[in-house]
Amino acid sequence: MKLSVVILNWNGSHHLRRFLPSVVKYSNYDWAEIVVADNHSEDDSRKTVEQEFSEVKYLQLDRNYGFAEGYNRALKDNDAEYLILLNSDVEVTENWLEPMIQLMDSNPLVGACQPKIMQLDHPGKFEYAGASGGFIDKYGYPFCRGRIVNFQENDMGQYDRPISIFWASGAAMLVRGKYWHEFNGFDSDFWAHMEEIDLSWRMKNRGYKVAVCPQSKVFHLGGGSLSYGSPQKIYLNFRNNLFLLYKNLPKGKVYTTLFIRMVLDGVAAVHFLLTGQFKAFSKVLGAHRDFYRNLGKLSKKRKELLSKAVSSNHPEIYHGSIIFDFFIAKRRTFSSLNFPVNEID
Repeated sequence: MKLSVVILNWNGSHHLRRFLPSVVKYSNYDWAEIVVADNHSEDDSRKTVEQEFSEVKYLQLDRNYGFAEGYNRALKDNDAEYLILLNSDVEVTENWLEPMIQLMDSNPLVGACQPKIMQLDHPGKFEYAGASGGFIDKYGYPFCRGRIVNFQENDMGQYDRPISIFWASGAAMLVRGKYWHEFNGFDSDFWAHMEEIDLSWRMKNRGYKVAVCPQSKVFHLGGGSLSYGSPQKIYLNFRNNLFLLYKNLPKGKVYTTLFIRMVLDGVAAVHFLLTGQFKAFSKVLGAHRDFYRNLGKLSKKRKELLSKAVSSNHPEIYHGSIIFDFFIAKRRTFSSLNFPVNEID
């Protein structure tokens, strides 16, 4: 099989009814399959797929494994050349597959890529979780070409070049099958959030590339599993960012970067406290507590990853602080940053 489009679902029958029709319509090729992998839903998801979408395969998992391990289980025995990890709340468009596959076919070192991701409810704006390609700054803060912090740009064609990026969004991520299995997929300890950045970073440290292909476009509803700003999302983002940095930073940068990042997390926690966001404050503390609790396991992973790394100097890591640029220097758009990008060869 050339391509397997795999949608991880949990209690999302309403999303399946709304968004699966576009996936079926625009992925109807004899070289492609569509799979709904179900994280032990309690709603009528199975009935919805089997009765309303007979052309879609249904894979039942025995319990809710979360996003990261859910995909690991769903893709364990999938031998397709290419895998697309697609959120259940994504509407795809005509010709969304071919440009990405052509880019990957012509660039064997590209391990993963993503389409241009737009807001479903505001189709002219870039979507938060991916936009037109993901990056991080030197302290590990993620941002996108088209979205910095919480400012999402209008799409005027300004980010339509296929380029090398730092991470591809897990909302719509095309991965070369052999690399997915070689890298053992996502790190299940992340549960959800930033696992795609971790996988992208691991690939890049091994000499592979990650790309965005804006000639492919999808629309994302967003916030389908955890709403933006929810305490649990805050916890996972703060904890997983520390996981991410500790696992993947090179020797000469890891401890200095982690120290500065922890100070910045402390500033964020104080802000939550002073503004009455007490649950958010406690989640930041819990994230740091659980980072220290996991240091032993993380140290083993870090040692193994460093032993295999062939590269650590990635031009897709922004040299400055995106937080400083956004809040102090008032740089709200990707094009306003002094940040050159590299086209895919």
